Amino acid sequence: MEKTLKFKTNIKCMGCIAKITPELDAAAGASHWEVDISTPDKVLTVTTDALQAEEVVAAVEKAGFRATVVG
Repeated sequence: MEKTLKFKTNIKCMGCIAKITPELDAAAGASHWEVDISTPDKVLTVTTDALQAEEVVAAVEKAGFRATVVG
């Protein structure tokens, strides 16, 4: 069943998004993701049917950024 996960991040620009794209795209089950860099919390939203929140956090950290589960 598909679910939506939200994370507060320190991803702040399109260059940051370019750095994180390979990690999130490679994560199994990441069917769709986006970062709202216009908000103060830089919210990463991941829609997935397979990933757990910890796996998304690990992928973000592997790219050199931080992610904290929201909600």
